[in-house]
Amino acid sequence: MFSLVWGTFATTLGWVVAADFRGAAHRFHAFSHAATPFVGSGAHVMGVGFFRLLAGLFALIGPIVLVTGLLELWRGEAENFRLPPVGGWFVLVQAVILGAALWSYWRRSGFLRRQWDAGSGPRRAAVAGVTASTVAFTLLLALGSGTWMLAAWLLGGLCGIALLLSDPADSATDA
Repeated sequence: MFSLVWGTFATTLGWVVAADFRGAAHRFHAFSHAATPFVGSGAHVMGVGFFRLLAGLFALIGPIVLVTGLLELWRGEAENFRLPPVGGWFVLVQAVILGAALWSYWRRSGFLRRQWDAGSGPRRAAVAGVTASTVAFTLLLALGSGTWMLAAWLLGGLCGIALLLSDPADSATDA
């Protein structure tokens, strides 16, 4: 099941960013800088060309992994899987990290808040999908539900790709 989910996400993200469809590579570069906490307004460490090269690798490897996942599904080898039980401390640490990440992304200058404020229907749905899938991924990881956790990861990734393809939120994030 992991191969199917990862292959779908890698293929989609790889081709969209590598081809710079609707300026997605430039927005991915700006988004990654804006979404990284505690970075400030310093110079970018990696350029758009690096992201496009890396995305090209995903675009080439993703379909192979996707076909492998489809073959596993066809043969009946793809099955639900459960993660081992986790302790209470792990869940507590996970909740603190999730809270810090959501606070960072949703504060006034946060990445998701700017995307929400700049958009209407589809953009806001994508932002809500990213937020909900982040919470669902963390909750399902704590509960040990591996299959549904992967579904939440794929949903969040596809919503993130929809944000990449949307019009720029403002000139500062579309550098």
